[in-house]
Amino acid sequence: MAPQNGNAQGDLEMKRRDAPIVSVGKIPTHTLRVFPLGGLEEIGKNCTAFEYGPDILVVDLGIMFPDEEAPGVDYIAPDTRFLQEHKDKIKGLVITHAHLDHVGAIPYLIEKLGNPPIYATELTAALIVARLEEFNLDKKITVNVFDSHDVLKVGVFEIQPFRVNHNIPDSVGLGIKTPIGMIVHTGDFKFDFTPLAQPPTEFHKIASLGANGVLLLLSDSTNSERPGYCISERDIAKNILETFKNAGGRVVISTFASLISRIQQIIDAAHATGRKVAISGRSLEQNLEICIRLGYINLDAAEFIKLKDTDRYAHNKVVIVCTGSQGQENSALGRMAREEHAHVKIGKGDTVILSSSPIPGNERSVQNLMNRLFSLGATVIYDKLLGVHVSGHGYEQDLKLMQALVRPKYFLPVHGERHMLERHSQIAQHLGMSKHNIFVIANGQVIEFKKKITRITGRRTALAPGHKGLNNDPLAQYDDIEASILDQRLDSQSIMIDGLGVGDIGNVVLRDRQVMAQDGMVVIITTVDKRTYQIIGQPDIISRGFVYMKSSEKLIYGIKKRVTDLANGYDRRKMENWGQLRNVIRDEIGEYLFRKTERRPMVLPVVIQV
Repeated sequence: MAPQNGNAQGDLEMKRRDAPIVSVGKIPTHTLRVFPLGGLEEIGKNCTAFEYGPDILVVDLGIMFPDEEAPGVDYIAPDTRFLQEHKDKIKGLVITHAHLDHVGAIPYLIEKLGNPPIYATELTAALIVARLEEFNLDKKITVNVFDSHDVLKVGVFEIQPFRVNHNIPDSVGLGIKTPIGMIVHTGDFKFDFTPLAQPPTEFHKIASLGANGVLLLLSDSTNSERPGYCISERDIAKNILETFKNAGGRVVISTFASLISRIQQIIDAAHATGRKVAISGRSLEQNLEICIRLGYINLDAAEFIKLKDTDRYAHNKVVIVCTGSQGQENSALGRMAREEHAHVKIGKGDTVILSSSPIPGNERSVQNLMNRLFSLGATVIYDKLLGVHVSGHGYEQDLKLMQALVRPKYFLPVHGERHMLERHSQIAQHLGMSKHNIFVIANGQVIEFKKKITRITGRRTALAPGHKGLNNDPLAQYDDIEASILDQRLDSQSIMIDGLGVGDIGNVVLRDRQVMAQDGMVVIITTVDKRTYQIIGQPDIISRGFVYMKSSEKLIYGIKKRVTDLANGYDRRKMENWGQLRNVIRDEIGEYLFRKTERRPMVLPVVIQV
């Protein structure tokens, strides 16, 4: 593999501060620490770090999409300040697969982490490099390609990847061998015995890890509340094919740009029904180009047409693949639904397929999208009507099978909201695991695994008190490992990404945006003579999203009179600067407007000195 990055740094030092804890103190000898920085009690921004001595291994670095409580924010990233303070200890970033909730934060945060080397499978690496090129970072970052047959040496950690099925090819789980025991990180997985466009899960490798003894299992919890087994992608392919056959007009099918297996299904169904395929969506086009180049998608180039040429073909001979299944306003499907797309006008006879399930928090946006499509006369097919999507995350029986194969000593459910993690914990307990060996924690909490020190007597080693010795149970080797959750907790705030800004949007800014969205804003411009301190003329009032000024003349007059009285009556001998006058105007006018309207717009006073 490529050279490793970074030099060893001294032990962590506890820092006294009033702010949330960033460091958790000196790491003792023979101690492993595991700290999830994202992906717990939420869907997204997955990131977990493993620390032993002078080395840190990071697995995944993803983003989360914001909900309505974060207006204007593009993405939310994990809080990596602990890693930034100890970036010299980071020996590598290993990626399980190429979905944005696992790789999306890389171009925003990788430089802050000291540009550690990235390890990923072929398709995952190619998609990461494409994203790094957009940020002009591809020459600064080393991206190492591995496959499931390789063994990676990253600092003190030895990584044995194993192939899993997900709804993007080249997904892997990780067997992470540490100096005190084996850790298994499943990544996102489901057990599909008849997958499409990818080979099946390497069950034998998972079973082998379990047979040799696993200290800790970190397992995907997304569908822990769904009973049974996850259905196969082949069943979805059949439903998509039938829908194409029954559609009398154009078919517009929307899915995630990274759902490569679904794109292959669409291409296959189009070929079987004699339809030409057109693509709408920049990210979709980019991913498709990479997958074709690397051989992850099979197609006949003659079956593809340009989007602008779709009107040259009979409607029943066209399928348009696009992004926007989550109701994103600026996506291709979002623009089609608003009749703003340059090349596609949705109308009667068209069939629109939403081949995805709403991400938690996006339900309302998806409903609004569907309502607009129905109003245009389209037939809309979604997962509740017909199986046109299957999750890439295993259901309850899949999770049980993973537990049975790995047979861990300790268990950490990951990748899910709190109720999902709790349900996954219950599943493990039903299989016989003690609840004392299960850690249902939040982002920033730290699990410490400590090896009891043995007593050396001559050439023989006396086992630590309580050691039971080895027997036929592979977990007996961990009888001298103590596991606990530390009282101290790392920072786990949401880091907002807005445009190119990372972390410059905080709770105060979000609160201001929410206020403006709910009650609008009022700008009060007051001109004051800096020699006499008297107001020149009347204040100017600007209202945005609060009231319509032409029909609210009485209220506007009251604001002007109130501001004039405040400014002329203010004792300037007590005023150190004009900022004090602005504060008085903001507070007084805010209360005045609430009394008159029972609304609280944002009040922005501007004092101009002339």
